[in-house]
Amino acid sequence: MQPTSSPESQDSVDALLKQTWALIDEKKGIFWDLSDRIWETPEVNYTEFKSSKAHLELLKQQGFRVTEGVADLPTAMMGEAGAGGPIIAILGEYDALPGLSQQADVAEPLPLQDGANGHGCGHNMLGSSALLAATAVKDYLEASGLPGRVRYYGCPAEEGGSAKGFMVRAGLFDDVDVAICWHPGAFNGVMDANSLACNELNYHFSGRAAHAAATPHLGRSALDAVELMNVGINYLREHMPTSARIHYAITDSGGFSPNVVQAKATVRYLVRTRTLPELTELLKRVDKVAQGAALMTETTMKSNVLSGDANLIGNRVLEELMQSHLERLGGPGFDDADRAYAARFQQTMSQEEISSAFQRMGQEYKPGELLCDYVVPLDRPESSMIGSTDVGSVSWVVPTVQCRSATYTIGTPGHSWQLVAQGKSSLAHKGLTHSAKLMASTALNLFTRPDLIIAAKAEHDRRLAGTPFVNPIPDDVQPPFPGSH
Repeated sequence: MQPTSSPESQDSVDALLKQTWALIDEKKGIFWDLSDRIWETPEVNYTEFKSSKAHLELLKQQGFRVTEGVADLPTAMMGEAGAGGPIIAILGEYDALPGLSQQADVAEPLPLQDGANGHGCGHNMLGSSALLAATAVKDYLEASGLPGRVRYYGCPAEEGGSAKGFMVRAGLFDDVDVAICWHPGAFNGVMDANSLACNELNYHFSGRAAHAAATPHLGRSALDAVELMNVGINYLREHMPTSARIHYAITDSGGFSPNVVQAKATVRYLVRTRTLPELTELLKRVDKVAQGAALMTETTMKSNVLSGDANLIGNRVLEELMQSHLERLGGPGFDDADRAYAARFQQTMSQEEISSAFQRMGQEYKPGELLCDYVVPLDRPESSMIGSTDVGSVSWVVPTVQCRSATYTIGTPGHSWQLVAQGKSSLAHKGLTHSAKLMASTALNLFTRPDLIIAAKAEHDRRLAGTPFVNPIPDDVQPPFPGSH
């Protein structure tokens, strides 16, 4: 098949999809195994050494040209295949979450090791599926002689580490034409560009130690400053956009002795808004609250940014293309055994958790529905309960499209032991295969239709006209490697 600048016939698109999906089915077992191995060695932000090595080895085995440690991130990588033509990126992740250790397939909280890590967001599947999709695209390009390059980006530290933001800052996406990715979920659909821009930063207060009983007047409490900042932020909540979110954690209370005035204390804030410009303005107000707390306590304050994500920028051209493929593909193909498995887990969930899952996807609550084996429409009510992702920063510099594929029971809370437990199941394997088929066919259809790439870029430019991208990670900020902050 050769690229064309005019719409393709239905028969040619169907043939492309059939060939692509066959390539996925040929090799899916290799990538199920990869997903399971990543699940078994869960590693958190910037410590994904075993996980990244497994992806690197498979990239090399599948014939990609590999670059390790990109953007000076030891666990990041890039694998490329093909020649000439457009460049399409497929993004993978493989980081886990702390404290979510859980035995596979067990429908009750039962950690493998108390306090250990676990894949509570499905990133063991995410990277494996993305690499499977990239491999199928590579194989098709080689067999057809179609010009174009596919790149697999191995991206660490999505869970608060903002690795893609650092990769964007390093220019790794400057020559990319389109970026494609996915996320495990409970439903099947093209993702709407609905996320919050955010910055995570520390506020450090310094005061003066003193005996809390004998000479309290000589002390200047950094812990008091932290508490006053938290009170001030709580008052600020009434006067910020309703979509904004501010969260905090006291990471250093200054000590454990109540008879000593604490000379040092640190609070970490995560500030989220709908857009980057809104984030800039809200951060100014948060900083003023911190300065006020320091003034009231006669302490000094300094802050430092740890990480940051931009909000997602959508692309209707790419979303409609991916949706058309998804409607031909249908659901993952769950069977009675899958539904029986899911029933055990849904019994551990509240009705509120289950109904909220439908609500977040703009769907009517269907009591008793265990698994999604259908396609949700592209145009659906937008959820107001959203988080942040470092894919957002990529979407500001290159047209980006994402999907969700059902990999777990409806109602499964994100970042939960239930999600970890389902991470090696048939549901996970079928869902990651499903998303790989969708991403690979979307990429290949773009290679055969360069006019769609041009249209996607034009839409991207229109959406960002007058709003230049300012990376929420300042140039002087280094990645928050363990022990660096």
